[in-house]
Amino acid sequence: MANSDQTPARRASLELLRAEAGDELSALIAERLRGGEDPWDFMEDLPSVDELVVFMLRAENIAANGGVRPGASRHYRVLRQIALDYPALTPAVWRLLGDANTHRRWDATVRADVP
Repeated sequence: MANSDQTPARRASLELLRAEAGDELSALIAERLRGGEDPWDFMEDLPSVDELVVFMLRAENIAANGGVRPGASRHYRVLRQIALDYPALTPAVWRLLGDANTHRRWDATVRADVP
């Protein structure tokens, strides 16, 4: 259900979202270990639990908008709204908005040169 200003309602408590993201991260690590990958090679490339929570909330927003990939300004607004709705996620949101994570394959930074 959406609020009167058309922002999606909170889906769950932050604790529940973190638990769900932790389970997802654990499954991802186990899968990569079973595939024979060295944890020293991939652990720093994985998102943190809070970053995964931000991505899950961002994905829900994209789905609620008909699956349209956000441009740079909408991406910023969506992540900023996540930080406002879940203040404990603010450090993760700002890490994802900054240029610090651009070496990661899953980086959500929207670049103008990407088709």
